[in-house]
Amino acid sequence: MRISIFGMGYVGAVSAACLSRDGHEVLGCDVDPAKLELIRRGATPIIEEGMRELVADGVKSGRLRMTDNALEAIEQTDLSFICVGTPALPNGAQGLEAIRRVSTELGQAIRSGSSRHTFVVRSTVFPGTIDEVVRPLLEQSSGKRSQADFDLCFQPEFLREGSSIRDYDNPPFTLVGVESEQPATVLKTLFGHLPCDFLTTGIRTAEMLKYVCNAFHALKITFANEVGRICQAVDVPSHEVMDLVCRDTRLNISPAYLKPGFAFGGSCLPKDMRALLHGARRRDVDVPVLSGVLSSNALHVERAVETVLSTGKKSVGMIGLSFKSGTDDLRESPLVTMAERFIGKGLDLKIYDPSVQVARLVGANRRYIEESIPHISSLMTTNCEEIVRHSDVVIVGMRDDPLLEILYEHSREDQILLDLVHVPERDRIRGTYIGVCW
Repeated sequence: MRISIFGMGYVGAVSAACLSRDGHEVLGCDVDPAKLELIRRGATPIIEEGMRELVADGVKSGRLRMTDNALEAIEQTDLSFICVGTPALPNGAQGLEAIRRVSTELGQAIRSGSSRHTFVVRSTVFPGTIDEVVRPLLEQSSGKRSQADFDLCFQPEFLREGSSIRDYDNPPFTLVGVESEQPATVLKTLFGHLPCDFLTTGIRTAEMLKYVCNAFHALKITFANEVGRICQAVDVPSHEVMDLVCRDTRLNISPAYLKPGFAFGGSCLPKDMRALLHGARRRDVDVPVLSGVLSSNALHVERAVETVLSTGKKSVGMIGLSFKSGTDDLRESPLVTMAERFIGKGLDLKIYDPSVQVARLVGANRRYIEESIPHISSLMTTNCEEIVRHSDVVIVGMRDDPLLEILYEHSREDQILLDLVHVPERDRIRGTYIGVCW
């Protein structure tokens, strides 16, 4: 394929070297004459294992060339990667000057051309940048329309400094954010040989993914370091602890708990988090990430409560009360917290939870409801259908299939439904649907 790459920074230079190695004709474009001259000589602008050999071979073979002329780069290629920098501004926002400049230049470059060009943004940009910045500038400066006269998509990169060539050849997956099949087909032809799944998604999802992955990496590093500081303070071998943590691939290093949902509760997580934080404070170990977990969890509950209160409705039905489906454990249940807030606001509240029938509660749970939340027990009903039929706001805190069928059958057009559990088949729900964080 004939490919142009705009921006010979880290991502652009590595991509150019690897694509030329794979037999494609690559024309690199940059505003920095020093970078261009360096690559023309067969040298590399970045220090990376294997780059010197790949660049030298690409230049020698004629498959890797350089230019500072955007029009020349567009005229001689069919596919363009945009890899310009998006540096951080003092307030933390992205600097989009280079993105805006190159988008305008590329639009001007395709203005007089008749062939359909494909643009692939690989610069890390915040969700909405393609829709709100890149596409409008391309269309305005070219006089053409996206999806009709040219194609535009986003492909996040997952290259780590120090191992970028290995990462290029062995990605976790190849993901392309598209709005039509054409650019996906082109990129599958280009990257389909890699030993991973080729996935397509929406452009905004693809833009967001890179940030979420990097935030997760930063979170894991910080989590491990905070655990290390606590372990050091109590004379526990931190690497041994984390080695054992990583051996659990069912709950720890796994998809478990990694889907957006409602707040955590129960008798274990809140209690053990407090104990760990108390132990850290006693030993003067500052752990800001771990310290923020409980307050973030409480904020999630508060946001759900405010969502209901902001509707102005007075009749509220809750499906679910225990901290998770299939248990009658009410201790530190976020749904109990919500119920108490609604009672305090004077709402007409009804609650249904098949696992929490007051007459059947025994032991700790019975004492808890009798001593701590006796005002809630009187609000519980044994008829879920009644709650769905007669409440102005229905809060779904359980995902049991029989209860969902009642919801699908009896929901009303004038109701508001707050979903805490990611209800399937949302198209079967009548009324206004609100997801707690989706």
